[in-house]
Amino acid sequence: MANLDFLNEIEDIEFFPDKDLSNFSTLKLKSHGNFVLVKTVNALRQLLKKCNEKEIHYSILGWGANLLLPKQIESLCLKLDFEFDKKYLSELREVYVLPGSVALNQLTACAIKFGLKGWEVFTGIPASLAGAVFMNAGTNLGEIGELVEEVKLVNSQGELRILSKDDLKFSYRKNHFVNDGDIIVEVSLSHKGQSEEIGPLIKDYLKKRSQNQPLDKRTCGCVYKNPVYANASCHAGQIIDIIGLKGLTLGDLRVSTVHGNFIENFGEADLETMLPLIEAIQEEVKLQLGIDLETEVRRFED
Repeated sequence: MANLDFLNEIEDIEFFPDKDLSNFSTLKLKSHGNFVLVKTVNALRQLLKKCNEKEIHYSILGWGANLLLPKQIESLCLKLDFEFDKKYLSELREVYVLPGSVALNQLTACAIKFGLKGWEVFTGIPASLAGAVFMNAGTNLGEIGELVEEVKLVNSQGELRILSKDDLKFSYRKNHFVNDGDIIVEVSLSHKGQSEEIGPLIKDYLKKRSQNQPLDKRTCGCVYKNPVYANASCHAGQIIDIIGLKGLTLGDLRVSTVHGNFIENFGEADLETMLPLIEAIQEEVKLQLGIDLETEVRRFED
């Protein structure tokens, strides 16, 4: 990698060379890389501008809930840690303007408190707000994209861009407005009014999720998207269960016996084991049922 001494000249960042990054994804695959913690938008703008000038490739790390990290990351790994006063969520607002690094579970607590309709769609997703918007995260209750009013992002030249609702296009587990090198720094999130039913709905969903998903294990969440045929969605977990792949083990990885769309890391697994297991499941599903399973989990863009 190029000389990184310029990082010492930028305020509000912390640099950790060759850091163990295993804990920066929920699956916790073995991984190392040069890591920068960014604490302000201004610091991010300076950093990306410098990286662009010096032709240094960078990638963003969120909570890593749907991310596969390689054993050695060559690009500069960035993580946002913007200051946020939790008291901001103690008041009812029509639109909440939030840093991209805020955790979704904080927003879920706010949804329960005020009964915010629409916010139930991201219940139980272990992600930052920016990460959730980037992948249009959701559950069977809906998707977060329908709630987003405005997005602020910094591009690879260090420029701040503001996208209004008309600029924001989403599809299933995907956005269509973040370009290569862009990093989401702020999101304006609306809701659909209030309802006393939201709190109990969220709590019930969390209870069922804990019963039907291996939340106490190291996983990346759902590995595959639910395929759609004839306008009907088939659950990938049920497909994997039907063909008898629950419990399938490769190295220190295992297809969950609780939910077929989850792969558990019960040891010291790395990407070199994860990718063959993902592919083996896809091949077996294709062979037995003729169904193409597309991955929801993403490989880290190094």
